[in-house]
Amino acid sequence: MESDDQWKHEALQVAFVFASKCADLNRSNPNKPVLDFYINTLMTELWDSGFSQSAIRKAFEDAVVDMPRYSAGQEQRGR
Repeated sequence: MESDDQWKHEALQVAFVFASKCADLNRSNPNKPVLDFYINTLMTELWDSGFSQSAIRKAFEDAVVDMPRYSAGQEQRGR
């Protein structure tokens, strides 16, 4: 696997594990609004790891703008 593909593959694995753990925690706490906590915690960990506020903000905003392309207009993925 090329090095460019390798870091993308690793990033996808990390994102999958994070999202899966968040979903598990959400199922175990169904009456608590926890997604805000997860995203806020991720943001603070990114900042603590040396990413700038501007870069974090742009990444979150860009991801939200890109969401309709990925979700094809669906509000939530069916499970």
